[in-house]
Amino acid sequence: MALVMGGLVVLAHAFFQIYLYMAPCEQCVYIRFAMLVMVIGGLVAAINPRNLLLKLFGCLAAFYGTVIGMGYSIKLNAIHHAVHSPDALFGVQGCSAEPHFPFGLPLADWSPSWFKPTGDCGYDAPMVPQGVSLDGVQRWFIDMYVQADGWYLIPSMKLMNMAQACFLAFALCFAILTIMTLAWGIHLWRTRTAAASHSPSTPR
Repeated sequence: MALVMGGLVVLAHAFFQIYLYMAPCEQCVYIRFAMLVMVIGGLVAAINPRNLLLKLFGCLAAFYGTVIGMGYSIKLNAIHHAVHSPDALFGVQGCSAEPHFPFGLPLADWSPSWFKPTGDCGYDAPMVPQGVSLDGVQRWFIDMYVQADGWYLIPSMKLMNMAQACFLAFALCFAILTIMTLAWGIHLWRTRTAAASHSPSTPR
């Protein structure tokens, strides 16, 4: 799961932002942060899976990342819907060029290329700078997303925008994490019960 989320962050930055000129908005970089929290949680838990504290911290971090990620995705989807409706002026509310990450982390200062919003919320169509020469693959993808007026899982059908796709990814991760945590809890309970039943009784 950590590898998947890490891969999505790299894909968003390297392919969509750098290669296809899709500038990230405020909510987009928050979603990246949520995915990064999940990656960190997975890495911490993987350091020593037998260590209860590390595993517990990893689970809590992963759950935290999924919950805030779903929240950011819902907000971005609402903005996306607003800016593509007749009342587009209301869509820009809550979208800032100065992000405020949880715990006061200055990620936009530490790594502006990854966490500095440079786009408008709800508008994720490619914005190619003037004078840039595109290769054939770039041109094909950029034309596809420009015609769709933004990112969609299936651009030709405008099926599932980026916010909805991110919400689905976070929701699936939340479900998987819940199942894994329950299975882990049951395993711990059975292990301790078995150990208690096999321990010698205290002589009287």
